[in-house]
Amino acid sequence: MLNKKCITLLVFVLIGFTSHSQVLLSILFGDKLNSDGLEFGLEGGFNWSDISGLDADKRLSTFNLGFYFDFRLKNQWNIYTGVLVKAKMGDHKLSPEDLAFLEITPNLEENGNYSQVLNYFVVPALLKYNFKNRMYVEAGPQFGLMYKSWVEFESDLDNKYIKTKDYNKDKINRLDTGITFGTGYKILPENGMTIGIKYYYGFTNVYKGVSGSNNSSLFLKLNVPIGANKKKENTSTN
Repeated sequence: MLNKKCITLLVFVLIGFTSHSQVLLSILFGDKLNSDGLEFGLEGGFNWSDISGLDADKRLSTFNLGFYFDFRLKNQWNIYTGVLVKAKMGDHKLSPEDLAFLEITPNLEENGNYSQVLNYFVVPALLKYNFKNRMYVEAGPQFGLMYKSWVEFESDLDNKYIKTKDYNKDKINRLDTGITFGTGYKILPENGMTIGIKYYYGFTNVYKGVSGSNNSSLFLKLNVPIGANKKKENTSTN
């Protein structure tokens, strides 16, 4: 599941995106967002999500992207927060029972897969402990604000691609809350990229009035500081 291909692809995507974003963010903010007590940067990665209570055969696999703030506290403690502005959760390969529950009429003329897709703004608020070997552990609450959701049908057979969306935002609770815990490793000793993995379990029902319909998701993430290396170079020069 978490293989070298996913990690390699994630690194290249983040590096490519960062090369453009770093210029924009430097113009807007300069280097003020990175200091001895604060690290600011981009967080991106993949997540594999599931909704409990559905019979779907496979987790929904999607890419997510956002920014983070890592506040340094005393000793080796940090507060980690930010916003994933591009983040999806849901379930893949919905069963006929799932479709009936979601009031979706199956497409009997085409073979394909149905997915429940939920778009969220995701905000973690994690307490983080850094070990001296550059490993870390983190845990705390996470909040999600749903702004769009749909049941998606996708078919790609016999050189014919079909993709349809049935929007069902009115059936979904807007606010999702839960707990996240994870671990990771800082690749470089100072101001370098950090790779990590975290697990989220939601306490809020995804569907209105349906008990036991909770989000869960496994995140593979890469954190890339913005402007930190430049600030360090300027400090050394002075």
